[in-house]
Amino acid sequence: MSHSPLANLQKRFFAWGMARANTGTRSVKLDACHTHDNLGELKQTLFGRVHGTVLEIGPGAGANFAHFPPDIRWIGIEPNPHMHGYLKEEADRRGFGAIALYEGGAERIPLDDASVDCVVGTHVFCSVDDPQQSLREIWRVLKPGGELIFLEHVAAESGSWNRQVQDAVAPIWKRVFDNCHPNRETETALRTAGFEIAEGLNFRLKFPIIAPHAAGVAKKAGVGCGV
Repeated sequence: MSHSPLANLQKRFFAWGMARANTGTRSVKLDACHTHDNLGELKQTLFGRVHGTVLEIGPGAGANFAHFPPDIRWIGIEPNPHMHGYLKEEADRRGFGAIALYEGGAERIPLDDASVDCVVGTHVFCSVDDPQQSLREIWRVLKPGGELIFLEHVAAESGSWNRQVQDAVAPIWKRVFDNCHPNRETETALRTAGFEIAEGLNFRLKFPIIAPHAAGVAKKAGVGCGV
C-alpha cells in the first residue's frame, strides 16, 4: 500500500517515538489494580508464559521482547515498515536469534492453519482496520487450545462521562494516533469470536481517554469463530 509523503513522515515519526519509549513504558503505574504495581510487572506475568511458536500482532518497536522467554520461535506482523529496523535491533539486543517478520495487518496473516501456540497483542486491537476479520485470522492460525494473550485499552462503560469523551474524540484521535480507536469493546469482540477469557484483569491508567484497560488470556475453545 502506498502512502502520501505526509503519512509516511507520520509513520516514521511514530516508529521513532515508539522505539524511544521502549524502556519508559515498563514503569508505567497502574491504578485500580490489586495484583501489579506497574505495566512492566504485568507484562512479565502475561508474556512469561508464552511458549513454542509465538505470533505477535503489531509488535511496534519491540517493547515486549524484554518480557518473552528467550527460547520461543517469534513471528511478528507489523504494518508500519518504519518499525521493522527497530524491531530487529531490539530482538538482537535481547538475545533472540532468527525472527520472522512480515509487513501487513492482522486481517491477513501469512501463516498456515493451526500453526501457532500463542498470539500476543498489546495495544493493537484498537488500531486494526477490521477487528472481526483479525480475530477470524487469529483463530485460524492458533492451534487447538492455543492462547491469545492481550493487553488493550478499551471503551469505558456505556453512558459514562469517559465514554462520551472517547466517542467524541474518536474521529480525530484515530487520525493522529495511527488509526487508534479509543472506544472499542475488545473484550466483547473476543467473546463473540468464540474465545474464552480464562484469565482477565481490568485496571486503569491516569490518562482518561485511554484509562480503562483489559488484559488477560483468551483461549481458543469450542468450535468455529463466531464473528
